[in-house]
Amino acid sequence: MNYQDVKNAVDQSMPQNIADLTELVAIPSVSADSFDQAHLKTSAQWIAQRAQALGLDTQIIELNTPSGLTGRPAILARRPAEPGKPTIMLYAHHDVQPQGDESLWNTDPFTATERDGRLYGRGAADDKAGVIAHLAAIAAAKPGVGITLFIEGEEEIGSPTFRDFLRQYQEELAADVIIVADSNNWAVGTPALTTSLRGVTQVEVELRVLDHALHSGMYGGPILDAVTLASRLIATLHDDNGDVAIDGLLARDETDVDYPEAQLRADAGVLDGVELAGTGSLTSRLWTKPALAVTAMDVTPVDLVSNTIIPATRFILSLRVCPGQDSAEAAQALCRHLEAHVPFGAQLNITINECGPAFEAPDSTPAAEAMRWALREAWGCDSVDIGVGGSIPFVADLCEVFPQAQILVTGIEDPDSRAHSANESLHLGDWRHAIVAEALLLTRLGE
Repeated sequence: MNYQDVKNAVDQSMPQNIADLTELVAIPSVSADSFDQAHLKTSAQWIAQRAQALGLDTQIIELNTPSGLTGRPAILARRPAEPGKPTIMLYAHHDVQPQGDESLWNTDPFTATERDGRLYGRGAADDKAGVIAHLAAIAAAKPGVGITLFIEGEEEIGSPTFRDFLRQYQEELAADVIIVADSNNWAVGTPALTTSLRGVTQVEVELRVLDHALHSGMYGGPILDAVTLASRLIATLHDDNGDVAIDGLLARDETDVDYPEAQLRADAGVLDGVELAGTGSLTSRLWTKPALAVTAMDVTPVDLVSNTIIPATRFILSLRVCPGQDSAEAAQALCRHLEAHVPFGAQLNITINECGPAFEAPDSTPAAEAMRWALREAWGCDSVDIGVGGSIPFVADLCEVFPQAQILVTGIEDPDSRAHSANESLHLGDWRHAIVAEALLLTRLGE
């Protein structure tokens, strides 16, 4: 097989690929409930048309689940395998995060803007680049393998109907290899295969000390406000080193890849003088140890200040869970800790909002070895196996529903992509390599 033909096909298609991604970014397909869901339908229709043009039998599905949920529009497009050839499922998602504070963007978030070899825009990296990469790889690869293209529309809200979708369309989705294009590469110029993902659990905590607000001068002293007590409770969640201090959580320090501190500080934008938290290698702190953050809190805005003892507050805790630990068990451990450490007898009400499972790939599979070959061919250097501190809970669902499938989690983003943040961007050179790698893999699996 002349693999150079595949590489040439990708290179010839890159101007159109960038134009397609620019069009797709312009559709503000935010899946959060407070945004116009009509844009998700437009986005799904756009992708379905491109899939049909590649000869795939295509449908748009808005799933109705037994529990009464209605799924966001997903695209399911298929091409049968030639006799004796495997079938490959290609997964990505077309929904995006809200743009957030537009004043923090240097360009319009829904106008893809190319600058210094990067394409800026909401969804340019996460994960519309994955969608276009799949379409471009299908077009460039030599035919032979069966293709199942599955593009969902609700990943950014936790994929609430994902498991129901897998069950209802299990026969149509069945595949020998599953490629998830929704992860990171190690660095610009260095490809990666993601072999572990932390799980995630989210809890909402309400802390209450009074049945109504009080004048802080009249009653301050014997009565502490809810925000102060919540702060004292939150402070118990980490020890003096910054490690998570919750009994019953697993932690491992066994990663093989070194992440220089200076590079991490630069990638994350850590301010001068701020110390890094935790113990052990930096990669283990990012990938295989638990991490906990306060992601939201109800507090009186400074502009609305008054001399008042705040009677109650709510906050959200996001706990990332070590691969190998059940996320529901981790959530219960967090709840037990909060109940045992609540200060001054304050009343707590705790709600577990989410329990997303972790993922850990087998040491090696034939598909993984083929993927490493394809990455080396595309980038011109060896790939590295990495963990990711973030969570893609549906990967565990794929493992459960399709236990015989070999699952590959591949990189579209790089450390400066800033997914979910302002000025999200895609490195166009690495994106070209990612498309080449996937097209080479599809070609090789079809031989």
